[in-house]
Amino acid sequence: MLKGLLEGCILKIIQKKTVYGYEMITLLSEYGLNMVSEGSIYPILLKLQKKQLIIGEMRPSSEGPKRKYYSLTATGADYLKQFEQQWSLISTGVQTIMQKENEG
Repeated sequence: MLKGLLEGCILKIIQKKTVYGYEMITLLSEYGLNMVSEGSIYPILLKLQKKQLIIGEMRPSSEGPKRKYYSLTATGADYLKQFEQQWSLISTGVQTIMQKENEG
């Protein structure tokens, strides 16, 4: 379940700006998802690339070797829209259950 949620979060971050892998880990951590490691992020990025939801482009870096920057494809934008709709339904349902359980 966490991988599916991470995919949606990664797509949303990439929608906002083009990022490279390690930067993605840092951004996820800033949002409170600090359990995400390099070992888990790169397979997800590869999977999203294979699904053609994102595209990777090697670019020079002023801090060392080239970095692979990821951007959202049109297919990725459509997928993200569906993810957001599904997440809205799921999160509302879970929140309702949690609130009712705390009341009872």
